[in-house]
Amino acid sequence: MKSPTLILLAAVAAGCSTLTPVDDPVYLRMTDIEARLIRIERLFDNESLISLASQVDQLRSDTQSLRGEIETLRFETGNAAERQRDLYLDVDQRLQSIEQAQAAGAPAVGLSNQFVTGNQAQPAGNVQESYDAAFALIQARRYQEAANAFASFMTTFPGNRLADNAQYWYAETQYVQQEFTAALAEFQKVIDDYPQSAKIPDALLKVGYCNFELQRFDAARAALQQVARLYPDTTAARLAEQRLQRIAQEVG
Repeated sequence: MKSPTLILLAAVAAGCSTLTPVDDPVYLRMTDIEARLIRIERLFDNESLISLASQVDQLRSDTQSLRGEIETLRFETGNAAERQRDLYLDVDQRLQSIEQAQAAGAPAVGLSNQFVTGNQAQPAGNVQESYDAAFALIQARRYQEAANAFASFMTTFPGNRLADNAQYWYAETQYVQQEFTAALAEFQKVIDDYPQSAKIPDALLKVGYCNFELQRFDAARAALQQVARLYPDTTAARLAEQRLQRIAQEVG
C-alpha cells in the first residue's frame, strides 16, 4: 500500500503532467525512493547493521595493516636512486649503504621539512604528529635522534594504535647502528608485546638477521625458517630464504 505522502505527491505530479503514472518520471522516482526506504527498514528488521558494524571494524583493521606496509615501503625506497646496485640484495645490505652515505655527509633525499628542521624535531602535539616527526628523522638517517623520538613517543602514548610500529622502528634504529644485541631485544618486544601487529613478519625477519650478525647461526636459521613457513609469498619470506641460502653457503 502506498503511503499517504506518496499518494499526495503523485496526485500533485499527475495534475501537472499529461503523462500516465507509469510514464511519469516523477512518479517513477517516488516509487523508487519508497522501494529503497522499504529495503532500509528491512535492514533494521533483520539486524544487518550488526553485520555492517563488523565489516567496518574489519576495514579499520585492514587499513592499519596497509599503513604499516606503506611505511615499510617508504623506508625501503626513500633512497632508491643512491642504492640502485643493492636493489636485489637483502635489507641489511641496503641499510649499510645508507650508513656509508651518512658517513660521507650525503643529504637526505625526499625529506619534508614539515617535521624536521635544524638538529631537532619540531614539537608535535598529537599522536600522529609525534609519530610522523619520529619517522621523518629515520628517513633523514638521523638514527640516534629517531631512536630518542620513538622512545619518547612510546612513553608519552603507551598503548596507542601506533605503538607497535613505533617499537619496530625503534628497534630498526638500533639495527642500522649495528647495535645488534640491543636491536634483537627490541625486535623481540614487537613479537612478544604485539602478537597481532602487521610488523610481526618483519620483526621476526630482523630477529634472524640480528642472530646472524651475532654469529648465532642456529637461532638465526630457526627464526628465518619460521618467517618462510608462516608468511609465504611475502617480501619477508623471500628475504628470509635469501639469508638462509647465505647461511648454507657460508656456514654450512
